[in-house]
Amino acid sequence: GCSACYQIRCTDPKLCNKSGATIVVADFTQNNQTDFVVSRSTFSSLAIAKKGPRLLKSGIIDIEYKRVPCEYKGQNMVVKVDQSSQYPYYLAVQFLYQGGQTEIVNVDVAQVGTSEWHYMTRNHGAVWDIEKPPGGALQFRFVVTSGYDGKWLWAKKSVLPSDWKSGGVYGTGIQISDVARDICNACDDNDSAWAESP
Repeated sequence: GCSACYQIRCTDPKLCNKSGATIVVADFTQNNQTDFVVSRSTFSSLAIAKKGPRLLKSGIIDIEYKRVPCEYKGQNMVVKVDQSSQYPYYLAVQFLYQGGQTEIVNVDVAQVGTSEWHYMTRNHGAVWDIEKPPGGALQFRFVVTSGYDGKWLWAKKSVLPSDWKSGGVYGTGIQISDVARDICNACDDNDSAWAESP
């Protein structure tokens, strides 16, 4: 779920509004467990007018949630070199500001100007890595799924410079706008699209 956008709302009609809030899942743990942990202001925004302090006092609440497309107006997807990277021996990256409603399921990296693609492995969450990455300026291609099908996207220009740095953020020049097909055509028009938290 990392980098996916969700609309969340709490289930107590005495405290909570019906619109809820839209959030981006940010999983910074080294495992696959993700909770909806939100800021105080987002938590308060789930409440009916003047009920925010009472909702905050409860601390943990039951919620409903549904996946929604991410929108980053005027912002292309970027590659962030993870802090664990060690130039030039080990490269770990995250793709940030991924629009639409898709999942990245495969990532390849190649030196710009070559056709020798190297497969990257999903390390944890949204982090993809490779030991002994190619030298020189690097480009990426990846498979995204939206609904039932996957499609290749290719950041053809140089994305990472030959002297990439740990913690660096580099533009891809592309943005994903695909939205997953829903098998429930009427779901967005009623409450059946919402799932309850366990």
